[in-house]
Amino acid sequence: MNRHEPFMRAALELAERGRWSTAPNPVVGAVLVRDGNIVAEGWHAVCGEGHAEVNCLRDAREKGVDPSSCTLYVTLEPCNHQGKTPPCTKAILEAGIPHVVVGMADVNAQASGGAEFLREHGVQVEMGVLEKECRDLVADFIIWQTTRRPYVILKMASTLDGRIATRAGRSQRISNRASHEEVMRLRENIARAGGAVLVGGNTFLLDNPRLTARTQSATRQPLAAVMTSRLPGADTSCHLLDERPGDCVFFSTAAQAASPAAVSLRNRGARVYGVDSAAGRHTLDAEEVLNTLREQEHCLYVLCEGGGRLALSLLEQGLVDEFHLHLAPSILGDADATPVFSGRTADDMEDALRMRVMRTSVLDGDIHLYFRADRG
Repeated sequence: MNRHEPFMRAALELAERGRWSTAPNPVVGAVLVRDGNIVAEGWHAVCGEGHAEVNCLRDAREKGVDPSSCTLYVTLEPCNHQGKTPPCTKAILEAGIPHVVVGMADVNAQASGGAEFLREHGVQVEMGVLEKECRDLVADFIIWQTTRRPYVILKMASTLDGRIATRAGRSQRISNRASHEEVMRLRENIARAGGAVLVGGNTFLLDNPRLTARTQSATRQPLAAVMTSRLPGADTSCHLLDERPGDCVFFSTAAQAASPAAVSLRNRGARVYGVDSAAGRHTLDAEEVLNTLREQEHCLYVLCEGGGRLALSLLEQGLVDEFHLHLAPSILGDADATPVFSGRTADDMEDALRMRVMRTSVLDGDIHLYFRADRG
């Protein structure tokens, strides 16, 4: 093992403490090390407040640690520009830190260049320690910097034989209560960061979902986004339109967006967008939907909760960044029950869509599998 890796792993763990509250900034962790021991630590906790390096230096001052005798480990290249906070490179130089170990270079062109700036001022800088792990840490930030869309998490629950509903369309109570509570916490975090929960038209019509975070600590709710080729009529009664129409966003064809049904939805407080069909498909352009959610509705995260055709469409178009699959220890054994994914023809295993495993866990009997997009 590289001698730097244990300290970078400690910085990675610290960075996760800022998850959801730093957006649209990245999560970052930092530790100061002297004589093989971590003597101070910090992380970026809230957007607009101190960065990880600055917070780590503050911790050092409070503990009476002299940074000039330490090595600084930080998961992301120290910023080199004046934003809401001063550049971290300046704080590092003023503290007299002689050695900085960095996980990955900053993908934000405005803030990058910190490593070279430090080197020019006599600081020894090493780059690329646990770079893959550090890139996974800020996978959301990379998406925000390199695309127009939100970071997309696909979540599905299925039986062991890969079914998300019975042949009659009943999907309730596949996973257990503990899994359900985890989804509620995820929705709460999506809402904290100003995100949306996205479903397809069949899920909207058949399940009548609320798409809310039903936790005691939730202070806001995620937007409810629906992709459907046919909008609900003026007299439609459902949880979303009856209880929180102002949080609802519908995406449909251009013709549907100009229809009386769209006028009715807008009168009830919902937003309706017309989008094009995906190239070579008979479905709505999912990328356009996601771009609209970010650019018009200011969503940084989208949690997609189905159904199977929408989920597959997002995967095929390379628009899923994380996939959370909750497997219940049950088997339907019915070929006509609804599969996790449907709508694709593959003649060879080489045609399979592939992801890589992030982690696995077991929660009260349900198996939770977490995957990340494998983009090479």
